[in-house]
Amino acid sequence: MDDAALMERLDVQAIETPSWAFGNTGTRFKTFAQPGAARTIWEKIEDAAEVHRMTGIAPRIALHIPWDRVDDPGELARFAQARGIGIGAINPNLFQDDDYRLGSLAHPDARIREKASAHLEDCIAIMAATGARDLSLWFADGTNYPGQDDFRARRRRMREGLSGCAARLPADARILIEYKFFEPAFYYTDLADWGAALAHARAIGPKAQVLVDLGHHAQGANIESIVAMLLDEGKLGGFHFNARRYADDDLIVGSTNPLELFLIYAELVAAEVDPQTRTCTRGVSYMIDQSFNIEAKIEGMITSILNCQEAFAKALLIDHAALAAAQADGDVLGANRIVMDAFRTDVRPILAAWRRQRNLPEDPLDAHRGGDYLRAIRRDRGTASAASGYGD
Repeated sequence: MDDAALMERLDVQAIETPSWAFGNTGTRFKTFAQPGAARTIWEKIEDAAEVHRMTGIAPRIALHIPWDRVDDPGELARFAQARGIGIGAINPNLFQDDDYRLGSLAHPDARIREKASAHLEDCIAIMAATGARDLSLWFADGTNYPGQDDFRARRRRMREGLSGCAARLPADARILIEYKFFEPAFYYTDLADWGAALAHARAIGPKAQVLVDLGHHAQGANIESIVAMLLDEGKLGGFHFNARRYADDDLIVGSTNPLELFLIYAELVAAEVDPQTRTCTRGVSYMIDQSFNIEAKIEGMITSILNCQEAFAKALLIDHAALAAAQADGDVLGANRIVMDAFRTDVRPILAAWRRQRNLPEDPLDAHRGGDYLRAIRRDRGTASAASGYGD
């Protein structure tokens, strides 16, 4: 692929930033307050707009409800639009209420399930008011001990709740069903893997897709193969990009395993030229899901976005005709070499040229660090001591 074609393909990349990454967040051990961290959803939108100004590929901000609730969601959308970005996925919170101790949609008590469904309906109304397309669903539902609850009964309750939620969506909206193999439930998780999420999405129909969070897999899981399977099923709806060393560590995407990120993008690029998977691939939503605990908030987000852009650019360099020929010939190492040559290519010069042509900073991180915006928020916001919520 020549440089002009590569730049044209790079133009289509768009990644949502999460509101919860811009405020002070922490672990159960400690929250480290940072100068200039956002204190309100309005400030989070301003920070997300700064990321987009620096990178050019972060045009939306995802919201978490009730953390980001305002009286007039439409006003929030207009505020974002005035700053050059839009509202992305709406993320309900079904894990930080005492009533959800035993689950939400899978809870054995019908009253609690109805409460959870009512919250989802409220989030759907926010989607309509903000123009959001995706309702991104992660559940803490599960059990800690054998005998605590009935597996099949919980599965049926979850199916009923998800189906009811999908049925209330606007015509052009969808639910993205996220999975996680453990935590906070440690014996059984209701949506533990991609198979469980896929089974529900298939049963519900076209308004339900699966969301892949890179931190929600066991050590050694071949995430790129999961991506390929979901694309082939027409059920890959979105990503939560991050990185992990052991579990759901929420590290900067591409920091611990850049090869994995590249290989995921390689599957996506290959699927877009396959007539059987092209439509699904073009509908995938790309979102960051990270909690920057010791990193500077905006700097961490810019770094994550740039890592995704670099992985995408490298994936675009794979010679698919040569790769298919090597695969057909059974040339194991030859096929691997074609893929690895693309991974080892230094794409930073072409990315800098892409930014120059689009009036973006050649080095977005340096531009932010030396810019007026960072100085202004450190001066005007100070250091807030309270942590914003974060839990998935």
